[in-house]
Amino acid sequence: MDLHALLVNLTSPSLLYFLLGVLATVVKSDLELPAPTIKFISLYLLFSIGFKGGQELAHSGFTTEVMAALGAALGLAVVVPLYTYFLTRRVLDAYNAGALAAAYGSVSAVTFITASSFLDDHRVAYGGHMVAAMALMEAPAIIIGLLLIRRFAPPAAPDADAPRPAGGLGTVAHEAFTNGSVLMIVGSLVIGLLADSKAAEGIKPFTSDIFKGFLAVFLLEMGMVAARRFGAFRRAGWALVALGLVLPIVGATLGISLSHLLHLTPGDGLLLTVLAASASYIAVPAALRLAVPQADPGIYLPMALAVTFPFNIAVGIPVYFHLLTT
Repeated sequence: MDLHALLVNLTSPSLLYFLLGVLATVVKSDLELPAPTIKFISLYLLFSIGFKGGQELAHSGFTTEVMAALGAALGLAVVVPLYTYFLTRRVLDAYNAGALAAAYGSVSAVTFITASSFLDDHRVAYGGHMVAAMALMEAPAIIIGLLLIRRFAPPAAPDADAPRPAGGLGTVAHEAFTNGSVLMIVGSLVIGLLADSKAAEGIKPFTSDIFKGFLAVFLLEMGMVAARRFGAFRRAGWALVALGLVLPIVGATLGISLSHLLHLTPGDGLLLTVLAASASYIAVPAALRLAVPQADPGIYLPMALAVTFPFNIAVGIPVYFHLLTT
C-alpha cells in the first residue's frame, strides 16, 4: 500500500479546495461562484486537457506500440461505459446511470499523474503517448454516456408524455459529437496534434501553467454542488459505495488483461490499467454540468472522488503494478 502517495494526493491543493467547498455548504456559508465563471472554467479544463493530449501524441509519433496502446484505450472508453451503465441502472435512473457510465469510462487525471509518479519512484519507463491515451478516452466516454441517456431516459418534464424526437443513431451521434463540451475536447486534441510545437509554447502559460489553479476553483464549486446534493447519494445507500469499489476492480482487470495481451511494457501497462480503473471528476463533470443537468453531481462526484479515487491511490496502483509484473 503506497501510503506516501495517498497522503501527498489527499493534501493536494485541488482536493483541499474540494473539501473547502463541502465545508462551505455544511456551515451554510454565503460563498458563491458566478455561473458564467464556472461555465468558462469548465470549458477551459476541457480545452487544456485536449490540447496537451494532442501535443503529446504529436511528439510520440504513431509507432505500432503507440497505436496498440491508443487502440486499447479507445476500446476501454467504449466498453467500460456500457457495462457501468447496465450495472448502475439497477439502482439509479437513466440520467444518473448515464452520468456514471461517462465518468467511469473516462479517466482521473490526478490518479494518472499519481501512477506516473509511482513509476518514476520505481524507475520504470513509460511512453509519453499515454497522456494522449488519457485525453482520447474523454470524448468517447462522454459520447457513450450521452447516447445511453438519449436512448433510455424518459422525455424531460414538462413534456413527459410527449413522444421521443424522431431520428436514428446517426441523429443521436450527431447530437453527441456536436455537444459543446465534446467538441471542445476533441477539437483541442486535433489542434494540439496539428499545432507547431514552438508555436504551442507561446500559449503554454494558458494551457499548462494556470491549469491547477483553475482546477482548484472548479473543484471548490464541485465541492459545494456535491455537498448540496449529497442527500441523493446517502439515500442510495451502500449499493453505490460498493459499486464505487467494484467498478475500478473490473476496469483494472480489463486493463491488466489487455496489457498482457498486447505485450505492453509494465509502465505503459500500469497507466492503461489506471485509465481503465479510474473515474473522471474533472472533464466529465465539466461536460455533464452543461450537457446533462438532470444528472445529480451529488451521486457521480462522491462516487468518483470519495470512493474510487482513494481506493486507486491507496490500494489499486501498487496492486495493479504487482499483477502486471508477476
